[in-house]
Amino acid sequence: MTVHPSLQTYADAWTHSIEAIAELVQPLVEGEWNRATPCPGWSVRDIVSHVIGMECEMLGDPRPIHSLPRDLYHVRGEFSRYMEMQVDVRRHHTGPEMTSELEYILIRRARQLRNENRQPDHLIRAPLGAEQTLEVAYRMRAFDVWVHEQDLRVALGRPGNLDSPGALVTRDNLLAALPKVVAKDAGAPPNSAVVVDVHGPVEFLRTVRVDAEGRGSVDGAPSLGPAVTLALDWETYVRLACGRVRPAAVADRIKIEGDAELGQAILENFAVTP
Repeated sequence: MTVHPSLQTYADAWTHSIEAIAELVQPLVEGEWNRATPCPGWSVRDIVSHVIGMECEMLGDPRPIHSLPRDLYHVRGEFSRYMEMQVDVRRHHTGPEMTSELEYILIRRARQLRNENRQPDHLIRAPLGAEQTLEVAYRMRAFDVWVHEQDLRVALGRPGNLDSPGALVTRDNLLAALPKVVAKDAGAPPNSAVVVDVHGPVEFLRTVRVDAEGRGSVDGAPSLGPAVTLALDWETYVRLACGRVRPAAVADRIKIEGDAELGQAILENFAVTP
């Protein structure tokens, strides 16, 4: 591997998850490709199409020229339309076409990783024509493929890898968004603290502190007098934060101690993926 040390964690996590995806979908029969997943509007085929499409973009391949149908209820906004293009263009592909394209893209991306000599701060293309650093791109691909691996596992009844390298990248990615959720979106009062206590395959306890100006920050030190404590399992945390489920549907898996109204406001704003 010639990947920069700060990229290696993400490269390893991505490799682990995308190989798991390839293994999950290899034996599927045609009907299973159409199974609904927890990802709104997307089937098993759609998720694999999305993964293929995003890896094509990491390779610098041109985007498909394709007109989206107007009746896709789950496509809302420009970002959704951008993501849907790579998905819709493959909607009529057969299972063997999907697995062979995924296999080919894996070979090409593995070669790209082996030969990677760009610095982590090197700028590359991001969705919608923006730019992002290579490090952000690597992190987001590791996060994305792990979340979609879990979508596929739920759809296919094949649970697993809830504590894999990709899960730890996902934990850090979601925690980075927590101060905004608590302080800005849920409107936690200044000079307050909110504790999130997560148990299961990935365990952590974090405190979001809101300062006098209403800005949030997160740390691992416990708070002696939090406004509210939310206790939930890791899988529920991921499903909520990635918009796979609404709080009401998993209320029995969440314990709120303290300010119930603030706790509910946080849960209502918990989803941080576009």
